Amino acid sequence: MLNSEGSSLFKPTGDRVDAFWKWNSLKDKNNRKSVTCDFCHKTTTRGISRAKRHQLQIKGDVGSCKKVPEDVKLEMIAAYEKKIAETAAYMEAMQEEDEEEEDGILEIARLKSGKKHPTTSNEASSTASNKRITTKKGPIDFLFSKAPEESIKLGKTMRQSSVNETYNKATRDRAVQYIARFFFRNGIPFNVAKSKSFKLMIEAIGTYGPHLKPPSYHELRVPLLKIELEYTKGLLRGHEEERIKYGCSIMSDGWTDRKNRTLINFLVNCSLGTQFVRSVDASEYMKTGQKVFELLDSFVEEIGEKNVIQVVTDNGSNYVLAAKILQVTRPKIFWTPCAAHCLDLMLEDIGKIPKVKRVIQRGIKLVGYIYNHALALNTMRKFTQKTELVRHGVTRFATTFLTLQRLHKQKANLRRMFTSDEWLKSKAAKEPKGKQATDVVLMPSFWNDVDYALKAMGPLVRVLRLVDNEKKKPAMGFIYEAMDRAKEAIQRAFNNNEGKYKDILAIIDKRWDCQLHHPLHAAGYYLNPKFFYTNPNIDSDNEVVDGLYKCIDKLSEDDDFVVEVHKQLLVYKRAGERFGMTAAMKARTEISPVKWWKLYGGKTPHLQTIVIKVLSLTYSSSGCERNWSTFEHVRKVLSLANTVPSPVRCSTKVFTSDTFTDVGNPYNSIVLPILNANSFSFPG
Repeated sequence: MLNSEGSSLFKPTGDRVDAFWKWNSLKDKNNRKSVTCDFCHKTTTRGISRAKRHQLQIKGDVGSCKKVPEDVKLEMIAAYEKKIAETAAYMEAMQEEDEEEEDGILEIARLKSGKKHPTTSNEASSTASNKRITTKKGPIDFLFSKAPEESIKLGKTMRQSSVNETYNKATRDRAVQYIARFFFRNGIPFNVAKSKSFKLMIEAIGTYGPHLKPPSYHELRVPLLKIELEYTKGLLRGHEEERIKYGCSIMSDGWTDRKNRTLINFLVNCSLGTQFVRSVDASEYMKTGQKVFELLDSFVEEIGEKNVIQVVTDNGSNYVLAAKILQVTRPKIFWTPCAAHCLDLMLEDIGKIPKVKRVIQRGIKLVGYIYNHALALNTMRKFTQKTELVRHGVTRFATTFLTLQRLHKQKANLRRMFTSDEWLKSKAAKEPKGKQATDVVLMPSFWNDVDYALKAMGPLVRVLRLVDNEKKKPAMGFIYEAMDRAKEAIQRAFNNNEGKYKDILAIIDKRWDCQLHHPLHAAGYYLNPKFFYTNPNIDSDNEVVDGLYKCIDKLSEDDDFVVEVHKQLLVYKRAGERFGMTAAMKARTEISPVKWWKLYGGKTPHLQTIVIKVLSLTYSSSGCERNWSTFEHVRKVLSLANTVPSPVRCSTKVFTSDTFTDVGNPYNSIVLPILNANSFSFPG
């Protein structure tokens, strides 16, 4: 073999030759200290070890080789890790030989001293304590060791202090300090320590014992990631089975990222929770109803039309048009506008009432002034005992309610602040903006308007919280009643003075009648035992009954199924079969409607199927919005991962639960499903 200068190069041969000689050579076969790289032809001294660091680009006392092909680099990493593993195994074997030799020395010493073999357990333990303790585990240890999940459960129920814990405090302090340092130096959020996976990891490490070899860079990004993918698919399999049995909702919502791309997120919700499936870059055609329909229709086709009960979107005109076309082409599917969006629009309309609009502007301006001036902010915190005010958010109008609510709670403290000598003697109090803030706080009409706005908006905000908190309890069986109670609460807040609340109720009814009220809401109210059995006039409410019958017709397989459902509906009405059991009557108000029907609806199987399909539904696309920052983080992480060399590149602009290729990384198909299960799933 010749180098670039024409001189001969030699490669050592033999059984014990280092694997890295495959990529390095010698100019002088008798001098193994001077090693020449086969790629950049740089010659290093100090043997093959330094040449390894040169080719693996390990920073230190040698320069990095920039000409190693990426496929060769992966082969080098594997060879390097294999060498480390062999060395560790050799050192462990040598340690065992040393311990056997030590046992022999102890035995000879015992024979010379004339001592007998230890016969009691105390003597045996005493002898063992004098020896070095080994932690080597065999196959039996693996079979009988508890899984980390079991150990954590056991620790919660049978935890007790021991003498070892007292003596091992210093050891634990050192271990947790290293864990903390890992968090600090890598910028890991502290709330990660609350996650179950973190506790399982620590438990698994403790079960293994000392000398656990951590996963390598290559193991993390390929084999371990693939194993986690299969595990995650198993977790999500239950979602697929549930939506086949009881149907699901497709949730869709638009999102503009930091690059001003218009993305549409698609999620699937069933009784087990919400699963993220796909995000589409729709920057070119987001405003076109026909194009949005084509996206929705293709997604319904992918999930399976027979599995989809409703599509939930916001109230944008393009979505409304798309939904109307979808209901014509697929008549068995409902379209439901996002309840959270509708409620936010109601609050926004109420915010346009002159009195409310004026007080919102003043409140936002007051809070903005305080937080933009250090003196005012520090003085405010002193008078409110460090209780912060709430700054309104741009994306949700409901946050203006929280701004006014916090101002109302701190009314006395704010008035004391702006009348205190500390404020009045300050330079800020003499400036025009400072004087305006003082005038607002001391203005009686401002606080009267705050009180009016809170009375008008408060009941609707409570309904909005119900809608946004669906991961604890599906709310399809509650929104109809919740809206009625909200309107009644507004009337009571104004002492039934119609002149004060008439405009507010008109705004609510306008949005409710044309957007929010749907047959599914009415059916959910009728089929919720908590409300059905406490309202003797429910069958006289034509709006509710008509909604129920429409749902039965759409969700039934055929006419015979409809007949059976109506027969079984009579059993529900008279509280027959299991519905009349003492336990069932008590549970009407104590457990969720879905659980109630699963427990006591077995004798009416056709009706039970329809009811669970309805009551398990969501009516909000908040799940799409809740993860915008997470989606942004995923895209950023995978963009960084895109710097990893790869033989394959992709450019399609769609990522799904099976693939995420917008950033063009071959490992996307593994990363996103794992994030799907761990981050995007909201238990119902």
